[in-house]
Amino acid sequence: MNAASAQRQVALAGIALLAAVVALALTGRDESQAEPGLPQPVTVAGGWYTALAGVEQPRYGRRTRCGYLLRPGTVGVVDSVLPCGILVYVAYKNSPHVLTRVVDRRPVIPGRRFDLTPKLAEELGIDGVQQIHWVFAR
Repeated sequence: MNAASAQRQVALAGIALLAAVVALALTGRDESQAEPGLPQPVTVAGGWYTALAGVEQPRYGRRTRCGYLLRPGTVGVVDSVLPCGILVYVAYKNSPHVLTRVVDRRPVIPGRRFDLTPKLAEELGIDGVQQIHWVFAR
């Protein structure tokens, strides 16, 4: 990785973090719809985002750059910009919204926004590369 690439990734991570903080600051809290114990989706100007996501076979038994140990039951997403551990809700078509987190920070296959762990793809009913919906969780 050269210096320009590293600098670009740091800048993009900063922008993503700033967007998350602004999203949290701008959204009101509606206690009538809150589920106790679970973070709620944070929608900003337009609601949920869409993105291409696919499954990439992880190397089970190894730790990610975020420090998570990958196992067959690991539910999470891989992203090149969002901070490690940030919570997001993801959904596919009529699947239930699944609360998950960024478990690895590395480049994903060009054209995709996220790589999904096989367990998360199974929970969502995704086969191959599909368009998903996602939003930050507070």
